[in-house]
Amino acid sequence: MRHLPIAIGLMVLAAAPLAMAQASTWVSDPNHSEVDFAITHISVSKVHGRFGDVNATIQYNEPDVTKSSVQVTIGVGTIDTGVQARDTDLKGPKYFDVGNFPNATFTSTSVTKNGTGLTVAGNLTLHGVTKPVVLAVEGPTPPVTDQRKKIHHGFSATTTISRNAFQIAPQTPAAMLGDDVQLTIEVDAVEQ
Repeated sequence: MRHLPIAIGLMVLAAAPLAMAQASTWVSDPNHSEVDFAITHISVSKVHGRFGDVNATIQYNEPDVTKSSVQVTIGVGTIDTGVQARDTDLKGPKYFDVGNFPNATFTSTSVTKNGTGLTVAGNLTLHGVTKPVVLAVEGPTPPVTDQRKKIHHGFSATTTISRNAFQIAPQTPAAMLGDDVQLTIEVDAVEQ
């Protein structure tokens, strides 16, 4: 019986590296992560833009991805469409109203494997409105080690949301500004 505590201790020590390998925390590299969007303008062309302030934390469980989670905060005030006057208008009360709603957030509710990628469902809060969205995710990419010995993985996710569902310029007809907004999220995630 004296050997039982020693045997249990050895089993715990042997299992510790396995448990650590199962789940890991990854944080987005702010210089290499962004949310891009496209929306139809006056039914003839698409306007493209981006949000450059993306802070994501990913709890990734490789053996069982259903135990993974994602939390993202996006600085809406970093909107950039390449036209300063338009960006100023989009930050104002008619559209994103960044004075009252400076951030958008996404919190996952489920993560599932989908072929070589993932399906991530969750709640997106934008302009003070929370709606469920589903992301089709490519990734994670194979790990790459940078010059500082940090391990990086890449993710690319897409979804389409309704402008009107989030109460962004609901008085603007779809013929002038489309309702469907295509989102592409690019995240360079660094293992912690």
